[in-house]
Amino acid sequence: MMLKNKQQLKELFERPVFLASEARKAGIPPSRLSYYVKTGRVERISHGVYRGINSTVDAAFQWEELIVATKSIPNGIVCLVSALAIYEIIDEIPRENWVAVSHATTAPIRRNTRIVRMRDMNTGRATCKLDGETINIFDRERTIVDAFRYLSKEIAINRTFRTKFSVNFH
Repeated sequence: MMLKNKQQLKELFERPVFLASEARKAGIPPSRLSYYVKTGRVERISHGVYRGINSTVDAAFQWEELIVATKSIPNGIVCLVSALAIYEIIDEIPRENWVAVSHATTAPIRRNTRIVRMRDMNTGRATCKLDGETINIFDRERTIVDAFRYLSKEIAINRTFRTKFSVNFH
């Protein structure tokens, strides 16, 4: 397996997060990726998730943990409180990263990540560019509906409506 071109390698190493599968597509075999980690050119963030030392990320990489969690969970989709925060429907910063997975999936355990098992993983599925990375996320409409389905009614109302829209409920 040969490197496709040096420019592609440079772009990969400048990204805030990349996957081992993306490195393989760029022509970097696992042994070479391991060598790059040992020599300090690449940092291993999590299993199969890497960052180039020359990445163009500043210290305020706000969504780093969420991106790493989502990319490292096969078919994971950002949902519920994390999606509400990304869409700026709530003002709070989530303490955990909320990621949806299919019922048929065995989800890995990730630090500060709450896994939510859902039957329908296609309705409202979208992508979002976040700090230079593309992640899977449920759209606004699905996120609001899920807030009422998966969170208690009181929490859903407080998080979804009172913080952003100041609606009076009678």
